[in-house]
Amino acid sequence: MRASLLLLSLLLATRASGSPEDVDRVRATIERHNLNAIRWYAAGDVDSLVSIFAEDAWQMPPNSPALVGREAIRAYWRQAVKWGKWDFTLQVQKVDVSGPLAIEHGKYILKFTAGPAAPPGMPSFEDRGNYLAHWRREVDGQWRIVADAPVSEVPMQPPPSPAR
Repeated sequence: MRASLLLLSLLLATRASGSPEDVDRVRATIERHNLNAIRWYAAGDVDSLVSIFAEDAWQMPPNSPALVGREAIRAYWRQAVKWGKWDFTLQVQKVDVSGPLAIEHGKYILKFTAGPAAPPGMPSFEDRGNYLAHWRREVDGQWRIVADAPVSEVPMQPPPSPAR
């Protein structure tokens, strides 16, 4: 874990050390994966969705524990797609590349429409914010997400006032 953080820090510090052609090619791959992910979230196609995550990936949804590993991500989203409709917009802002690693900086919008199977009290909502995604070129040559960390820009609602 410590080695991964050091490597990630070095990547961020060196910025785009790959050639412009490398950065453009990796960015195009990431954008293609994002378009597929948007489609798969909306369709509830969890098995296709998790194919873009590495086996050891971390997905860190806001206000929730991290989902660690592809199987944990699959299990979470198998339930979550039953709760309602997930419509994402992902906009890549910048991609930094260093060898087999890439960091994607972007903006997201999420519109969730609760369905009849949503957990009690879970309303429809819209969220927007920024995200970082750490990508890695795997042994099979495919780029996969190693860490996905969205950060909401929507202010948190204050807790309800206690009844007096």
